[in-house]
Amino acid sequence: MGKKYRVELDREGCIGAAACVAVDSDNWIIVEDGKVDLKDSIKDQKTSFFVREIDESELQKWKEAAEACPVTVIHIVDLETGKRII
Repeated sequence: MGKKYRVELDREGCIGAAACVAVDSDNWIIVEDGKVDLKDSIKDQKTSFFVREIDESELQKWKEAAEACPVTVIHIVDLETGKRII
């Protein structure tokens, strides 16, 4: 088993540019209100972010989607260290 990470979406700040969808349509989708949703995520009640745990083997494609976001509302956290890498 590889290292684990948490993808976080601050959906409130999303402007619907859909850059993440263009990079990785398997994990991101545009919905009725024009913003994106993180597929298979849950809402963290403390932060109001939508979160999903990923494995190290998936990290590169998630990083590409996060880096494509023009308003930086997608974050990736190393679960071992708690450090935000994006």
